Amino acid sequence: MAVPRHRMSNARKNSRRAHHAKKPKHCSPCSNCGTQRMPHRICPSCGYYNRRPVLREATEE
Repeated sequence: MAVPRHRMSNARKNSRRAHHAKKPKHCSPCSNCGTQRMPHRICPSCGYYNRRPVLREATEE
């Protein structure tokens, strides 16, 4: 089992963790309706992906 030889100071520990902050989600406009959506996912508002319909809209009966 690994045991550290020396105590790591708070400055060195926090410097190592400087890049662990969360980054904002990236969104891109839908090619069909223009609403913001996550990339590489079906548009939740219109159901299109890559300019093709993937989900059929619910028909009222």
